[in-house]
Amino acid sequence: MKNTNMFATALKDLVADRGVTYEQLAKAVGLHKSTLSHYICGRCLPSVDIAVRIADFFECSVDCLLGLEDAECQRSFLPCPPFCERLPELLEYFHISRYRLQQLTGIAESAMRYWMQNKTSPTLESVVRIADALDCSVDFVLGR
Repeated sequence: MKNTNMFATALKDLVADRGVTYEQLAKAVGLHKSTLSHYICGRCLPSVDIAVRIADFFECSVDCLLGLEDAECQRSFLPCPPFCERLPELLEYFHISRYRLQQLTGIAESAMRYWMQNKTSPTLESVVRIADALDCSVDFVLGR
């Protein structure tokens, strides 16, 4: 719930600060207005893909959208590689096993196995848990 509320607050702040309407944002990132309303009201978090599209629209980091860093500077980022490619890179970079990452994050082994097999993608909440466990940014976990 904490990340959901922080995302909603940061999104409202960005919309107000950048002078865009919710309709413009929804159209730009390919969302229905009612879906965007769920994010704005803090009912749920978007998928990683949608969060990245919103961050790209505002030229900010996903960490900024989650309220984990300031929105002071506008930046552009690299496209995210598929998570099935990014997870092994992270494990190698941090010299950590998948088993150890599972222990640190509490994420099920089956979920990580499915990510590695490109059967599913992690939720934004899972990506935040990985970033916390590795002490890095959400954008770094995503390969942005």
